[in-house]
Amino acid sequence: MSYLETLEGRVIMKPEVFLADDYRPAEDEPFMNDRQSEYFKRKLLIWKADLMSDSKDTIEGLQDGTRNIPDIADRASEETDRALELRTRDRQRKLVAKIDSALRRIDEGEYGYCEKTGDPISLRRLDARPIATMTLEAQEKHERKEKVHRDE
Repeated sequence: MSYLETLEGRVIMKPEVFLADDYRPAEDEPFMNDRQSEYFKRKLLIWKADLMSDSKDTIEGLQDGTRNIPDIADRASEETDRALELRTRDRQRKLVAKIDSALRRIDEGEYGYCEKTGDPISLRRLDARPIATMTLEAQEKHERKEKVHRDE
């Protein structure tokens, strides 16, 4: 078994090891069985490793990129680029927190179930958005309610 790296004590295998297994969760098997849980756990860990790698690259780029630019327009442009990069990394930091939360739910056996209704979240939704915490219907209801409160 080959390993990519260890993140917060979790061992992550190289992505090609995961991609070699062409397993996809199916509706006709028991919901969140061991194989499905492992599939989503691997998917989340790979996603997290990619985000952490991007973050590391950004930090290195910001440290290396500190330089004195005499032209005020060039300096402003570089500062704008840096600010945009930092906002992107902040969104990714929040995404990593959601991934960690999903990994905890897998470990606790709560993953894949709606936090509002307790119903299973569809496998297609989880495959598309593995950090989902609500069924599509509950999410839509939540967003409608949020919009009404925002408009008031």
